[in-house]
Amino acid sequence: MEGVFSTIKISGSGMSVQRRKMNVVAENIANAETTSTEEGGPYRRRRVEVESASEKLPFQTVLKNSQATLTRTSRRHIAGFPSSIQRQESVAVATGKEVVDGPDAYKLVYDPSHPESNDEGYVKMPDIEIINEMVDMMSANRGYEANAMAISASKEMLKSALDI
Repeated sequence: MEGVFSTIKISGSGMSVQRRKMNVVAENIANAETTSTEEGGPYRRRRVEVESASEKLPFQTVLKNSQATLTRTSRRHIAGFPSSIQRQESVAVATGKEVVDGPDAYKLVYDPSHPESNDEGYVKMPDIEIINEMVDMMSANRGYEANAMAISASKEMLKSALDI
């Protein structure tokens, strides 16, 4: 039964990471015009890098270790398949690591009337493209929806299994 609940755990961690990505993108959009921060200089773009929390194994190894064979309970069944349920694999959950752009990640915009402009009239603005941020937001939203649908499908399978 653990295997069924592990799918919900995986999808739940995916939803958490996608929600975090949406929050970071919203923060980037809100600060797209911020020229001065507490750290000094313009706001620096942030992003969330998604990674797996478990150790990385080759697919062939995971497949081989997760196979279970069936017991032959009747002579009419196919011979040569002894019973052995092998150990459960650990669940790989998604984690997100927030990454901040370097201090030199900015663009110069000519605006001599801006209070933060230098002697030549240029202002250091955050290197944030609203279109790219919106694409990232849509991608995170779709990932969130996909994980929510996977949880819903797992719940339906559990319900169906209980009806049997």
